Amino acid sequence: MLEALDVALGEVRGLLLGPGLSRAVAAGRRRGQHPSVVRAELRPVALKAGPRLQIATSDGTRPHTRNVAPGAEAEVAVDELLAEPFGNWHVETADTTLQLRVTKSGAAQVHRAAATRPAGTPDGHDRTKEWLLDPGDPLFREIGGSAAKRRQVDAFLRALAATLPDDPTGPLRVVDLGCGNAYLTFAAHRYLVRRGLDVTLVGVDVREDQRRRNTELAERLGWADRVSFVAGTIAEATVEPAPDLVLALHACDTATDEALARAVRWDARWVLAAPCCHHDLAAQLRAHPAPGPYELLTRQGILRERFADVLTDALRAALLRLHGYRAEVVEFVDSAHTPRNLLIRARRTGAPTDAQWAEYRELVGQWGVTPRLETLLAEVP
Repeated sequence: MLEALDVALGEVRGLLLGPGLSRAVAAGRRRGQHPSVVRAELRPVALKAGPRLQIATSDGTRPHTRNVAPGAEAEVAVDELLAEPFGNWHVETADTTLQLRVTKSGAAQVHRAAATRPAGTPDGHDRTKEWLLDPGDPLFREIGGSAAKRRQVDAFLRALAATLPDDPTGPLRVVDLGCGNAYLTFAAHRYLVRRGLDVTLVGVDVREDQRRRNTELAERLGWADRVSFVAGTIAEATVEPAPDLVLALHACDTATDEALARAVRWDARWVLAAPCCHHDLAAQLRAHPAPGPYELLTRQGILRERFADVLTDALRAALLRLHGYRAEVVEFVDSAHTPRNLLIRARRTGAPTDAQWAEYRELVGQWGVTPRLETLLAEVP
């Protein structure tokens, strides 16, 4: 086993010191061992003094960055990191991606993948869908998740990629409301860090046992200084400082409204929320006769439920616009993977117009409904 691990680390060394390196990350720890740093990230940089290998490490409290010269200096620095008992190495080059994981028994598990190219590139062949986060990423061996969940998360990340500007500046504070097992939390962190962002992420879930589980995972991944978890309700959990980006994947029923309301109160710059079940307005529609001539929309139970889904998300998007956001409702993943495949995507812009308020009031007045999000936004914090 040690010989196989040495061979794998030798391959990693060659990639780290080779001319095609794009980025590499070492994290986690081997069983019974503790690296001197919890995380290390390497990438080539171009400085006035010439090309350098940038090595950023964290001891769990504060980061440290240094730039080493190619040749002997870089070799010494890389060998020191390879001697650390990290549990995982992820290395990206122009031609390949290598994932090395050291199992509990000390065995080396290596996954290699050719670098993907968009369709129509000079190598000449179209290809199947490129994942933003490879399903074979060692991250998923740590956090778990079914194939369907991984597809949902990857699709959510694509929507996130389309929402953020190409070159966001400064630190990015993110909160994942109703995070559950934190599949999206960890995947979003992996993706955003790979984009070169200085990101801190907080996951919120009502269950204390989930907080403990997710915190232990963050520690095992070496991310505890950047990814943390809070036990509490979406409406009341303490998250400080206020986030720039709010995520919510399948928060049930009015929990989505609570997530959107908190995002508005935080003045979050971006919001992505994929609603789950819709019971609140469905119950209100059952309690009141539909306005004419729309009785046919609500007479049959199944049609009333589906109409309630559409009305709920339409009013959520409208309320976000009325509170200064540009909001749209899109399909973020194929319905074959989940029937709850709509995403409310919003970006803070400015104040609404009087015409938008009138349009909203006319719609809710006609149907005699009061969306939960309207009630939440009217409450004094």
